[in-house]
Amino acid sequence: MKGRWLWFVISANLVGLVALAFVYPHLMLAPGALEKGHTELTTDCFACHTPLRGATAERCVACHARDDIGLRTTKGMAIVHAKPVKVSFHQALNDPDCMACHSDHAGPKLTQRSRKPFSHAMLRVATRDRCETCHAAPTNDLHKALTVGCGTCHMTDAWKPATFDHDKFFPLDKDHNATCITCHAGNNFKQYTCYGCHEHTPANMQAEHREEVGTEKLDNCVRCHRNARGEGEGSGEGGRDGKRGERD
Repeated sequence: MKGRWLWFVISANLVGLVALAFVYPHLMLAPGALEKGHTELTTDCFACHTPLRGATAERCVACHARDDIGLRTTKGMAIVHAKPVKVSFHQALNDPDCMACHSDHAGPKLTQRSRKPFSHAMLRVATRDRCETCHAAPTNDLHKALTVGCGTCHMTDAWKPATFDHDKFFPLDKDHNATCITCHAGNNFKQYTCYGCHEHTPANMQAEHREEVGTEKLDNCVRCHRNARGEGEGSGEGGRDGKRGERD
């Protein structure tokens, strides 16, 4: 008899918990409060969640049309930004997998994190390499003179650390372990000069190369010297693109 009563109490509690989960799902099941924009859906879990499947992108795009994200509200009103902004990148995503980045529940305070990391792999290939589509170009002296793409030095998983393979143009060996401005005056990386060191003066180089070049102006050393050891495979090619003393 005692065992039957115990099972009855346990069963009644389970039924009660299940009932409460359906009546008050936002209190019994929700992992934290909703974000401000969705507070009106606090008691309507099925506005975003499909039973036994969880939240789905189909439910998201039913209200948030991908072409309108960042441009218009869910009611079709134009969004006015205080400052000029780039066109929303949502239009360039491969698939509308909203949950890959977003979670509208704040979560427990100890581990609160409303957004998941964004991966550039979610973007279409044509957009992935066009950083300026979403990001404003850096305006410091290091970057503003460059014409090469961001991917030359930076990776999409993080802006830093940045890497640049200088050996493709001229190896910086022990005799050339100099600061950038030594060769690139004013940090203008489209131009370079070898006359930043005391032994490299126009007069000295002209005298040393008189037999090879005569009176020709010597302002593009890597045309012949692809490294510090002397003649190289780039001899006579004018650097990477045949332009004297200039780089892309």
